[in-house]
Amino acid sequence: MQDYHEFLKEILIPQDLLQRRISELGAQISADYQGEDLLLICILRGGVMFLTDLIRNISVPVAVEFMAVSSYGAGKRESSGQVRITLDLNTSVKDRNVLLVEDIIDSGRTISEVLSFLSTRHPRSLYVCALLDKAERREVAVPIRYRGFNIPNKFVFGYGLDIDEYYRNLPFIGVVDLDLYRPEVTT
Repeated sequence: MQDYHEFLKEILIPQDLLQRRISELGAQISADYQGEDLLLICILRGGVMFLTDLIRNISVPVAVEFMAVSSYGAGKRESSGQVRITLDLNTSVKDRNVLLVEDIIDSGRTISEVLSFLSTRHPRSLYVCALLDKAERREVAVPIRYRGFNIPNKFVFGYGLDIDEYYRNLPFIGVVDLDLYRPEVTT
C-alpha cells in the first residue's frame, strides 16, 4: 500500500480544528436536546470516528445505533446512484428524537434516501449532523441541522473517510492528489 505522504496534496482540516469544531457541535446538540431522549444513528463506516468524538462532547444522555448504507461499488469513487441498506437498525425509532451522524454529504442522494426510509418509521424528530458538507456537488436538497465544515469539491480522506478502504485512521482531513495516487490493484 502506498504511503499517504506520497499523494497528500494538502491537509484541509487539521486535527486541532476538527476537535474544536466537534466540541462546538456537541455543545450545540446538548443545548438543543436538554431534557430530551436522543438516539444517534451513525452511518458506517466513515462516520465512526466522528461519532466517537462527538458523543464525548455531548452532555445529555444518548443512545447509539448503526446503519450501513451503500451507494458505491467496490473500488469506485463515484456514487452509483443505487442506495442499499446493508445493515439496518436493531432499535425502534418510533417517537424518538433521531440524529443521523454522517461523515460527508456530497450529492445528497444517499442521506436523502436514508431520511426517507427512516421517516416511514415515525420518529419524533429526524435531523442530520454531518462533519463535512460538499455543497457544490449537491444534487438533492438535504436539511443539515448540524454541520462541521463546508468543504470544496476535492477528494478527501482521513478521519474516518477512506481511500480504497485505507487511511480512515488519520487524525486530519487530507486532500488526495489524484495525479500521484496509485490504487493498489487486486485480483
